Amino acid sequence: MNSRLFSYFALYAIFALPYANAQEPVWDGNKVELVSERVADGVYAYYPKDAKVLEKDGKPVATSGGFIVGENKVLMIETMLNKRLYKQAEKLIGQVTKRPISFAVNTSAHGDHSYGNMYLPSSTNIIQHQNTSQYISKHLEDDKAFMIKNFGTGRGIEPIKARAGNILVPTGGRFTLDLGGKQVDIIDFGFAQTGGDLFVWEPQSKTLWAGNPIIAVKPALPWLLDGHLVETLSTLKKVYAFLPPDAKVIPGHGTLITREDIQWHINYLETIKTQVKVAIDKGLSLEETVKAVSMPEYSGYALFGWVHPGLNVPAAYKDLKASEVQQ
Repeated sequence: MNSRLFSYFALYAIFALPYANAQEPVWDGNKVELVSERVADGVYAYYPKDAKVLEKDGKPVATSGGFIVGENKVLMIETMLNKRLYKQAEKLIGQVTKRPISFAVNTSAHGDHSYGNMYLPSSTNIIQHQNTSQYISKHLEDDKAFMIKNFGTGRGIEPIKARAGNILVPTGGRFTLDLGGKQVDIIDFGFAQTGGDLFVWEPQSKTLWAGNPIIAVKPALPWLLDGHLVETLSTLKKVYAFLPPDAKVIPGHGTLITREDIQWHINYLETIKTQVKVAIDKGLSLEETVKAVSMPEYSGYALFGWVHPGLNVPAAYKDLKASEVQQ
C-alpha cells in the first residue's frame, strides 16, 4: 500500500469511527444540497447550504468549490464526489451563464474534489497537479474501495471512472488561464496536504480557492494526511504572505474566509511543532508525546479527538524525528 492510500485509509477510518454502527458518513453525498454565492463579477463560490450552521459548531462540512466566468470561457473549480453533486454544481453555473465549461481544476486527487470529472463535457480541459494525475490514473479502484467502505454504498461512487487531467502543473509550477477578460492563476505553493495540491487565484477579485490545505474556518484544523508537518507549515506561510490583506479565501470544506483566518491554521501547526519538538528532546515515545501534546485550546473542532491525537501528533512526531536524524 503506497503512502497516499495509507493516508486515505487513515482518514476514512477516523471519519468512520463515530458512525461505524450505521455506516453513516461524516457527510452524505446523497443528501448534500449546494448553493452558490457571488464573490465578485463573474466569480462564484459554491458550498453546502448548511455550511454556515455547521461551521459555527465546528462540525465537518461537505466539499466546496466554485467557478469563474470570463467573456467566452468558464473555469469550474472542484467537480465534486458523484454525479448528483456534479449536476448540482453544473446547474449553478448554468444559472449564471450559458458559456461552456472550458476548464475544470481539481485542487487534489481526493474523490470529493475530482470524481465528477467523468461527467464533464468531453471538450473540457481538466487541470491537475502532475502528482494528482498519476495517482488518479494508477489507484482509482483502490481509492474508490476505501471511499465506498467508509462513506457508504449507493453514494454514486461505484460508477466512477478515471478521468485524469490533460493540463498538468508540475511541482512548484504555475499556470495561467485566459478566460477572456479574466486571467486566473493555478499555483503549486509547495507540499500542502497531499503533495499534489493546487491553489486557484483570481487576482481581479482577490479570491483564492485553497482546497483541503485550508479545510474550513476556525475551529477546523489542518489534516496532516501524508505527514510533512514542516513542509505544510512552510507552504501555508507562503500562501499567507502571497495574499493581500483583503483577499477572500474559499476553503476546501466551507464558506468564504479571510486571509487572517489562515493564521489560525498556521498557529496550530506552529504550536504542534514546538510542543512535539519539546517532547522529542525529552526522549518521550510517540505514545507519551500524544498524551503530552493535548493542546485543548484547539479542541473546538468536532473531529479534534481523532484528527489531533490520531493523525496530526503522530505525523509531526515522525516528521520531526526524521529531521533530527538527518541533522
